[in-house]
Amino acid sequence: MNLLASARVAVSAAAFVYGFAVLVLVFLVLPVLIVIPMSVSDTTYLTFPPKGFTWRWYTEIATESAWTQPAWLSIRIALLTAVASTIIGTAAGYAIVRGRFYGKSAVRLLIVSPIIAPNIVVAIAIFFAFVQLRLIGTTLGFVLAHSILCVPFVVLTVTAALERFDADLELAAMNLGAGRLTAFRRVTLPVILPGVIGGAVFSFLISFDEPVISYFVSSVRQATLPRVMFQNIETSVEPSVAAISTVLLVFSATIVVAALILRRKSGGMLPGFSKRPKAASD
Repeated sequence: MNLLASARVAVSAAAFVYGFAVLVLVFLVLPVLIVIPMSVSDTTYLTFPPKGFTWRWYTEIATESAWTQPAWLSIRIALLTAVASTIIGTAAGYAIVRGRFYGKSAVRLLIVSPIIAPNIVVAIAIFFAFVQLRLIGTTLGFVLAHSILCVPFVVLTVTAALERFDADLELAAMNLGAGRLTAFRRVTLPVILPGVIGGAVFSFLISFDEPVISYFVSSVRQATLPRVMFQNIETSVEPSVAAISTVLLVFSATIVVAALILRRKSGGMLPGFSKRPKAASD
């Protein structure tokens, strides 16, 4: 009887945990999914539940320059930011893990500080600095501003991958005549590549979806998609905003799924989902 009672208690506890997890998941996901039916509403304003059905708003965001130009600008900036952040973040992560210098902890904290600071504070500081440098509304200004936010994420993913990498392999390569750069390129980089790619994916998504800093760095002629979406909400509140939100939701989900597939093919090497390698004795 005691075993049966214990089993019932365990089953009840498991059911409660799973039920609570489902409720939390619904609470987090449901508000995001509401935009999908709103995007096919036949009305000229946002409404839920939707009235009628039409693909008009998807056709509008795919054909009108008011949407296509900011979208291509956001994609171009996100790609450039991902490249710049990945190069800088990988170099910084390697220096933090492999380097020996005074104040390493302070340097690490300084690099990740943009994640801790509120975006509005970072945006105001960037705005006043870029006004003096005449970088407002320029592609370079966007890339520099977004890289400030993205580099810390690359550093975190790369350092996580490097800390699991056996440094003796680098030493062996250098003992065989390879320079440090060659050892990194031919030995270290292939092993930590999933972490580098993960940082690049994070950088692209963060840059593409960044609304606050983009609002301060944008100009009248150079505006990213998030800023145009905010402007549309303030003025017309058309279902086209819900349509572009649905497209962005599918786009981001596709990239995340692709990253998970990469993680599976790489044997679980992506930071955050990785498995600790087995010891040689195992």
